[in-house]
Amino acid sequence: MALIALAATDGMLHFELAAACEIFVRDPTGLAAPWYDLVVCGPGPVGVGRFAVTPDHGLEHLARADTVIVPAIEDTDAEPPAGLVDAVRAAHAAGARMVSFCTGAFVLAAAGILDGLRATTHWAHTGALAARYPRVQVDPDVLYVDNGDVLASAGKAAAIDLCLHLIRRDHGSTVANAVARRLVVPPHRAGGQAQYVTTPVPAREDHPLAALLPWALARLDRPLTVAGLARQANMSTRNLVRHFTAATGATPSQWLATQRIRRAQELLENTDDSIDAVAEASGMGTATTLRRHFQRTVGVPPDTYRRTFRRG
Repeated sequence: MALIALAATDGMLHFELAAACEIFVRDPTGLAAPWYDLVVCGPGPVGVGRFAVTPDHGLEHLARADTVIVPAIEDTDAEPPAGLVDAVRAAHAAGARMVSFCTGAFVLAAAGILDGLRATTHWAHTGALAARYPRVQVDPDVLYVDNGDVLASAGKAAAIDLCLHLIRRDHGSTVANAVARRLVVPPHRAGGQAQYVTTPVPAREDHPLAALLPWALARLDRPLTVAGLARQANMSTRNLVRHFTAATGATPSQWLATQRIRRAQELLENTDDSIDAVAEASGMGTATTLRRHFQRTVGVPPDTYRRTFRRG
């Protein structure tokens, strides 16, 4: 029986911790033998969201596990607890398979376990993870990453995707698919987390792009060039690119492409417009162009996206 140790400390979030308990505590299929033995390890009674959790063992017990799971932490700006980082590092040194859910990746990164490896976290925190730990190869799109003995999932429900992936690795597709049916979730979700990401724009009224961005968003169905944007903003192309990069993390061309994809997503979610009409209204021109860029950016075709996110 494989031992899974679930790390629990103050300030962790309850969704991912509860998901692991629900999935790994017992075999809901009767198809896998032996199943997992799951224990919760922590420094003592801890607060997890609005709940109190009493661990089965101390953090030192992580080093005895075959698999260690680190759920999401709430405060990614603060350094993870030193005791947790040391225990996670010791478990990895002892040969445990290391798994992080959502912002739990910050703990693995602090322990040096993600150095030189691909990893992911919730899309809202991928930039912070990459900036703080430059040795980590952060992939902001995928639902989860599997490096063999080190795995990481993106935000929230992606933890369930990774749990099912672990079961598929350990017990095969038949068992994983049966668990997914019991959970009433798909055995494998198409695409990555790009399909769930929203793109912020600067909100300050005194920002150099404050007037330009709404102007451009209202004209996505028309031809827009970097030179045209610079003229509208009354600045040089070089200054425009500098302000765009600082404010959005993207060049003007990249930002426009992203906003056109976002507009297409909104139309797919909220209208019955044909794919050709969506392509024209979003500035993508033709259905063929929209499908190519949408698949590349979002990870799924427009039709699949519409079926998943259609409102009403």
